[in-house]
Amino acid sequence: MFAVRLDKEIEQELDMLARIRGSNRSAVVREAILQYLEDNEDLSLAKQAELQMKRKKTLKQLRKELGLDN
Repeated sequence: MFAVRLDKEIEQELDMLARIRGSNRSAVVREAILQYLEDNEDLSLAKQAELQMKRKKTLKQLRKELGLDN
């Protein structure tokens, strides 16, 4: 169980969204949290990939790493 305090305006918007989707408040919040966590994971992976791409290697280094040069 997890409790969150919301402003009345946010609570009303959340209830409206749940009604439109034919769902309930908990399901909408759960979906939003899962989406947030996935987005943060994607961002973290993108940052890692960007860092790896910034590391420059010479052709000689790449050939050696790939086992193309003896």
